[in-house]
Amino acid sequence: MTVSKSKYFFAGIIPYIIWGTMSIPLRNIKYIPPQEILYYRIFISILMVWTTILLFRRNALKKDLDYFNTLNSAAKRKLILLTILSSVLITGNWFTYIFAVNSVSLKAAAFAYMVCPLVTALCGFIILKEALTKTKTVAIVVAFISVGLLATGSFYEVIWAVIIASFCALYVIVLKVIQNIDKFNFLGVQLILSGLIMLPMYFIKSEAFPTDMFFWNHIFLIAIVFTIIPLFLNAYALLGMSSSALGILIYLNPIVAFAVAFFYFKEKIDSHQLFAYLLLLLSIIIFNAELLKSVVYKKR
Repeated sequence: MTVSKSKYFFAGIIPYIIWGTMSIPLRNIKYIPPQEILYYRIFISILMVWTTILLFRRNALKKDLDYFNTLNSAAKRKLILLTILSSVLITGNWFTYIFAVNSVSLKAAAFAYMVCPLVTALCGFIILKEALTKTKTVAIVVAFISVGLLATGSFYEVIWAVIIASFCALYVIVLKVIQNIDKFNFLGVQLILSGLIMLPMYFIKSEAFPTDMFFWNHIFLIAIVFTIIPLFLNAYALLGMSSSALGILIYLNPIVAFAVAFFYFKEKIDSHQLFAYLLLLLSIIIFNAELLKSVVYKKR
């Protein structure tokens, strides 16, 4: 039983560790403009994801199509509009993240995903009218104090972190609204729409088609290792773990990203930034206090 549960736990951990190291392949192709990286990441991801769906997930695809056909006109329209909105949001999130990693700082990109769950909770309270406990309210206030402190040191970095986190948070909110649709198949549809969004820009303002094999190796690496594999593992982990327990593991992403920034890329951090990051860490602990207690209690 323990072995059975541990495989889901490891499947839950691995995606966030992988996503936390994504700055490495992105930095390796820093000489390519961010929008060019995004074009080919989307185009190659479409190819890889739909190959996977058509080869291994046709039953899940048929189930989703059958479900869509059972919806009335209003529900279909709502689902289509939410799908388009989610595609815009994920495209914006990917672009701002790539731009931050290669043109702003790795700390800004990592900070964004540390703040993201807190921003998501705030958006859920404002948009979906989800309940917000006093403890979580305190955590969000502490997080905003941390953001304010960082803004006094590097307003530019904080603005980019907030933009990335906002795209991600709104994307998560849209996914919460959409029910009964396979998330991997949904990603496939989103990618097609993202490709259609970027296609006019690609034809109007793109550089010469890259022939550098180093670039293409990294694009395929990003599409397979940093997109398809983590999403499969994430979906598998949810079969044996609660979404709340998996929610705690999301903080592995920024922790690994910060470690990569400081130890691999040697980015500097001053005492002012360190205090702000520790304050944010405190807000995360406060925010997840009840959840952490429940997880520890279950283990006992």
